[in-house]
Amino acid sequence: MKVDPRQQLLEIWRAVIEHSYRDGEWHWGGRDGRNSISDAEQLLCILGPATAIDTFGLDSPGRISEDLLDVLKPLGGVMDGPLALLEAVEAYLTAYTDENNTPIFAAESYFRNPVGADPAELSPEQLAQPVVDSFAISMALSLATIGFAREFRKNLKRRSSRADIDRLVEMASRRLSAAMVGLLRSFTVNIFDVDSRDGRALIRTVNQRGLSTRRIVPMIQQSLEDVRNSLRTITIGSGANLADDLDHPDRLFECGWSWGVVRDAPVIETSEQIGRQLSGRAEPAPYIYFTTVALDAIEALSAPRTQRLGLLNEEQQRLAQGLRLRWDLTQSYWSAIAVPAGSGLRWPLEDIPWQRTTEKESEYFSLHVSSIVVQDLVRKRAGNVDLNRVGRVLQSLADRARITSRVYAGDKSYRLHAPGFPINLGGSGDLDEARLTWVMSDFAPLLLKRTISLAELLGASTMRNEMIDLADDIWDHLDARRLTKTRHGLWDQPRRVFEDFEDTFEDPSWYHTKRITDCLITAAEVIRKPPPRSEPVAALANDLLSEAEHLYDQELLQGSPNSGHAMQAEMQALAAKLERGRSVLDKQPGTAYALANFVLVALDQFAAARSDLDSES
Repeated sequence: MKVDPRQQLLEIWRAVIEHSYRDGEWHWGGRDGRNSISDAEQLLCILGPATAIDTFGLDSPGRISEDLLDVLKPLGGVMDGPLALLEAVEAYLTAYTDENNTPIFAAESYFRNPVGADPAELSPEQLAQPVVDSFAISMALSLATIGFAREFRKNLKRRSSRADIDRLVEMASRRLSAAMVGLLRSFTVNIFDVDSRDGRALIRTVNQRGLSTRRIVPMIQQSLEDVRNSLRTITIGSGANLADDLDHPDRLFECGWSWGVVRDAPVIETSEQIGRQLSGRAEPAPYIYFTTVALDAIEALSAPRTQRLGLLNEEQQRLAQGLRLRWDLTQSYWSAIAVPAGSGLRWPLEDIPWQRTTEKESEYFSLHVSSIVVQDLVRKRAGNVDLNRVGRVLQSLADRARITSRVYAGDKSYRLHAPGFPINLGGSGDLDEARLTWVMSDFAPLLLKRTISLAELLGASTMRNEMIDLADDIWDHLDARRLTKTRHGLWDQPRRVFEDFEDTFEDPSWYHTKRITDCLITAAEVIRKPPPRSEPVAALANDLLSEAEHLYDQELLQGSPNSGHAMQAEMQALAAKLERGRSVLDKQPGTAYALANFVLVALDQFAAARSDLDSES
């Protein structure tokens, strides 16, 4: 890949610290002001790589590399730097906990109203509503903090310092539990009649063969039978007790996450001290964007790092089981809708743009559904044929979004990126209030992350190379959107790419910078893994090694025209290369091929020298 994750992350760290840490204090806020999401994004621009990439670890002072130390100088040394970060996390946890010790998950300045007016015109009650984005990013920040703090605590000798770390871990754990409960109460199952607006939209999306409603509805219901049966096992949180409605022959359903705690969501009994569980206002209907956000957050609960460090206590593990059940059902549902089993025709996923049951359609929804489908295909161990089709969808989305194609005069496709695509949040306003909207403007970084992830799954194939090329193109697009006059290394300045976009920004957007940081973490994870294994190359390398070993044995048998200590040393070196080639054949067949080729060339030179001697004699 063209992107160098280490160098880019170092630049981001340097810029974040320059902007955020001045005069010995952490300074909050960026382009969108302060809220529970933006402040967490600001912290995770550093804590994310520090806890996800081993070589960026800051919790073991003895292992911090020189280039990291140089970047961390403004924060202090190997001990003061991590402590400054943990102090900033504690300030965040304190700021977003109310007087009743209840964590706050309000989006505040990230909310908009339908006409794009200033959020200050919205009522305080509306701005204080909890949102799935805050639950999700709070889980990410809490897991990162707990693991980081526990590991760093091992380096502290003073009892008071260890006590401070213990208090911070307790605060982070409380927020983690509250966020998990929030996600459990934001899950929903939307059941609707076949001939309703939602029903017609779902049928239109799935029906790629032009079948009659009488024929397509039973097919949809059959494909969702396992999901429908499993939904009956939900016993805690929202989405429970729906068996009778789910079995109705003239009804269909969707499942996933609404934008916040759904209306009439029951309180969840838990032994965790998380404060009050606020009443929900969100409509009981899933939103594709928030569903994808929730799925990514839940996946981290079962990540290897979470398991290895034991970041969840017993009650959190119980809550995680409930979330994991919803994760499985939601993955299965959307994959069944987007990629019908046994369909040789066009997938609904390939019918871009994807249309929600609310009758809105956007390339954003196609991108979000693509990410869900990929996760489900991996779970089912699908082959490259299906993954290739998803890759074609990503290529098409990059073209439609003017990332890999030219922006022409009068083209308005830039609006997908800036100001972004608005989502109306049903239930967010009373009769005398404006209904809130949420604006998605992370299309390019999200597409980059999904492209890199898909490239990893494809193994050695032509499509993998195409996905890497696409990732390079998307990175070039994003790199061109950096802030330049101020805060170089941070994002976002869309006008540098889309001239028709009139706004120019001075302050960084943590919304964008954090998402690009996530892309770089994903790229680092892919690079860190062994290279993809090519079966044809492995077979050829094995044949070459066999030939080289045989010729080597022949050379030993008949001796060399210039035998001596130097020749013996050279033969020993060739033997070592052959042994190395055999040892790496399974994981690095290309390397084995090169080693075998080197030995073959050397042995041929010996043979040529012997032939010359024979001809002279």
